[in-house]
Amino acid sequence: MITHQKPSLSSHISALLSAGRIVFTSDDIARELGVGHGAFLDAAGRLRQRKVLVNPRQGFYVVVPPQHASWGAPPPSWYIDALMQHEGAPYYVGLLKAAELHGAAHQAVMEFQVVTAKRLPKITAGRSRIAFYYRKDLAPVSLGIEGRKTDTGSMKISSPALTALDLLRYPHAAGGLDNIATVLSELADMVDVAQLAELSDAFERPVVQRLGYMLERLGYAGKAEQMNIALEARGNVFWTELDRAEARDPDFAREPVERDARWRVIVRRMPEVDE
Repeated sequence: MITHQKPSLSSHISALLSAGRIVFTSDDIARELGVGHGAFLDAAGRLRQRKVLVNPRQGFYVVVPPQHASWGAPPPSWYIDALMQHEGAPYYVGLLKAAELHGAAHQAVMEFQVVTAKRLPKITAGRSRIAFYYRKDLAPVSLGIEGRKTDTGSMKISSPALTALDLLRYPHAAGGLDNIATVLSELADMVDVAQLAELSDAFERPVVQRLGYMLERLGYAGKAEQMNIALEARGNVFWTELDRAEARDPDFAREPVERDARWRVIVRRMPEVDE
């Protein structure tokens, strides 16, 4: 009598890699192997100890290909789209990571930054860290979300225009005002003027004001002209601080060095570009 032995999880993972797949869910793999959930968890736990698997989210697993064994995981770009589908959350790769992907990173980006409509804690997978930044609704900025091919498929990233706006919306994620100025100085040439103006309507007025001021200060007044028209069409524009954190900090707060009447921005310290 011939018996058919069920394939092991490790052999199944090898088959997945051969087929170009690096992600799976616990439910899918248990069904494919015909094993119980407990048996799968035991096998997966052993493979995680051997650094063959990482488990960035409950029920979601990433295979570590041999060429990435020293890093503990493949790059997030290989699995971010599948991860966000697993989370059931719209997303795009944004901020400094998107700037880097557009060729506008002045230095290595330490986090793989994702903007999403779901509040999610950070993930550490191997040497990589994925940080999530919340935006309630991504539909108003869909114009600025682009597809980008990866080694294992594709992912969504923000356009240069959407990236520029996000840098001013999430300054804590962008490394502060000086780093924002540095990145904008490299990103501005790629910004689509019409798209920037249209997307600006989906952002808070102070964000638009700060970006407009920064672009003009960096010598890109033409890039901000249509955005300024769109801003004025929204009604009252009130004065805002260029850097709210410094303005609130008694150790750094100082008398304004400039009050820009065009954008109605109060500047207490001129941003510096890192050459």
